[in-house]
Amino acid sequence: MTPPLANSVAARDIANVIHPYTDLKTHQEVGPVVITRGKGVRVWDDSGKDYIESIAGLWCASLGFDNERLVQAAVTQMRKLPFYHGFTAKSHEPMIDLAEMLIARAPVPMSKVFFANSGSEANDSAIKMVWYFNNALGRTAKKKIIGRIKGYHGITLAAASLTGLPANHRSFDVPLAGFVHTMTPHFYHGATPGETEDQFASRCADELEKLILAEGPDTVAAMWAEPIMGAGGVIVPPRGYFEKIQAVLTKYDVLFVADEVICGFWRTGNYWGCQTLNIKPDILTCAKALSSSYLPISAVMVNDRVFQGLSDESNKIGTFGHGFTYSGHPVPAAVAIETLKIYDETDIGGHVREVGPYLQAELRRRFAGHELVGEVRGVGLIAAVELVADKAAHKNFEPAMKVGPRLTKLMEEHGVIGRTVINDALCFSPPLIISKVEIDEMLDRTEKALDELTVQLRREQMAVVR
Repeated sequence: MTPPLANSVAARDIANVIHPYTDLKTHQEVGPVVITRGKGVRVWDDSGKDYIESIAGLWCASLGFDNERLVQAAVTQMRKLPFYHGFTAKSHEPMIDLAEMLIARAPVPMSKVFFANSGSEANDSAIKMVWYFNNALGRTAKKKIIGRIKGYHGITLAAASLTGLPANHRSFDVPLAGFVHTMTPHFYHGATPGETEDQFASRCADELEKLILAEGPDTVAAMWAEPIMGAGGVIVPPRGYFEKIQAVLTKYDVLFVADEVICGFWRTGNYWGCQTLNIKPDILTCAKALSSSYLPISAVMVNDRVFQGLSDESNKIGTFGHGFTYSGHPVPAAVAIETLKIYDETDIGGHVREVGPYLQAELRRRFAGHELVGEVRGVGLIAAVELVADKAAHKNFEPAMKVGPRLTKLMEEHGVIGRTVINDALCFSPPLIISKVEIDEMLDRTEKALDELTVQLRREQMAVVR
């Protein structure tokens, strides 16, 4: 690739910016794709090329890239009260109204809402709340947190420890002590020969119970789970999984925390992934589609039992010593309020229930039989197409081949911004407003990219044979 011209936007980026989730050395040579504007499900780069955003940015721009109502909600609030905090019992109407709206929409009865600025912060805050809660009950040893291998809960220090992905651990010296991980509920890769989905789900629950017993039930405080695992590869658990898991947690008085950062707000076809997967959490975290990601905001909802523990301990100490300058910031809160109103008024749930099955059916029709595709999976408007080297053996490509990154690069050439994660799983999570026509166009472009990759890999294989 030709190096970016001196003094260009790309060159200025290379000179000054550290990018998340990027090979920083390669970036110095190749440079960025500079996105300049967006409309609907599309964005444009600084050369004028358009792309369909198949992952809604980062699973998050639920209402697309040009919703004027959200822009005006921010402008109006900015003029009225551009900032205020929630420390020492201060408040403002957007924070109050948004908390009320979230509690009214919660999948199970919730008592109170705490606001932060990202999914990572929300999960970090919930971890601290779990510890604080157990201290309030005098259970000072009950502090260990269970995540899942391939689970993703963020990249702050505690959230990265809870996350179960190698790239988020290597060279960062995490996980911290006290964070443990149980098995991934992925039937495609995890099932033994002849094992049914129900048997596999039971084995997942048995493994969790063994882990709790090995660690000591009096030391295990909570388990975190995404309803559908996002960055781990859009892994949909087998039927009955969460019922079996929650029975184990209840048996040992372990709190259950649902991470709805990706799944919340209609992504799975219901308002919450908890409703799709029959989850009844003690604590729920959410972000991303809470404001369609137009401004940063996240939330932690806790049930009354947890809140009473927080309340009692704060009264004993004299304060709940946790919070962020921007917790419940009035401008993001106002945008989030407008986002929730748009979901209701435009029946975005009805739209997802119409186009979601269409996306799932088209992905399977087009790709399930492809020579490079091992599994197509998903629910609603979240899905993955997993590439494999051996379909019969469910064997993935060697990471050194960089098959996933090569596919996403080809997709960009064909006008789709995509994302592949662990095991070369190509993820789809388009804006919730996407139409069937746009789904077709997105998949047409993706199909061309996959066909090109197939030709490349065949040629490479032939060269090896020779």
